[in-house]
Amino acid sequence: MGRLDGKVALVTGGASGIGRAICHSFAKEGATIICNDLTVEAAQKVLDECGQGKQGLAVKADVSRSRQVVAMFDKIRKKFSTLDVLVNNAGIGLDNPQLRARFNKVLEKQQAELAKEGKITTALEATQNLTDEEWDRMLGVHLSGTFYCTREALKIMEKQRSGKIINIASICGMTGCAGAPHYSAAKAGIMGFTRAVAREVIVRHINVNAIAPGYIDTPMTQAITDAVRRAIAAATPAGRFGTPQDIANLAVYLASEEANFVVGQVISPNGGYVIA
Repeated sequence: MGRLDGKVALVTGGASGIGRAICHSFAKEGATIICNDLTVEAAQKVLDECGQGKQGLAVKADVSRSRQVVAMFDKIRKKFSTLDVLVNNAGIGLDNPQLRARFNKVLEKQQAELAKEGKITTALEATQNLTDEEWDRMLGVHLSGTFYCTREALKIMEKQRSGKIINIASICGMTGCAGAPHYSAAKAGIMGFTRAVAREVIVRHINVNAIAPGYIDTPMTQAITDAVRRAIAAATPAGRFGTPQDIANLAVYLASEEANFVVGQVISPNGGYVIA
């Protein structure tokens, strides 16, 4: 028997990286998977990999758009009439190529300064160059998307008086990440949102928690140059980037009955990079 037998689970942004690993792990534990992404084709591919091509549901939605989220949940109700687990995983990184290039270039320069002079004098200058559109898009996908999906999920879970919601935050929400003020703000917002909603809905037997990963080897972090990756790994006591499976393992636990007494917690698998 699997730890999630008979459960119906929605994973947003489930077509790659951490989301894909969670879909696979949930399926292995017996859950029926609803995989959301920006294209049905990408989501369906993951379901096929999980052996749930017909059993599960692939659904397209941009979670930063509330109407698309409502439409997605309408499809979920029509097919399943229930939802036991929601994983708010959909996210974006530094999508601007110019910003990514500058980020990597300045980080490499900072590493050289630190090695040669013992101090950093070059600033990233990310905040002053961040556009309104980049700020709005980052908070829209991460923070608003988490809210929109949670709001719709609770309409189902509160009626059935059970459910698990897992929000994907980040160490950037815990400590702040230089060069990513919008990402850090969004993830910190998710952590506060998690704690508030957890207090509100536990009386209906709905557990809300968050996972705050450290540096994980996903398509989002592939843009980091080798030199910067080596520096990050060296600063991590575990000596490496995490894997999507490292996060999926924790998600399975939080989605299972084993975590019924875990309420409003932010758990951070980060290899020791951040120890609070």
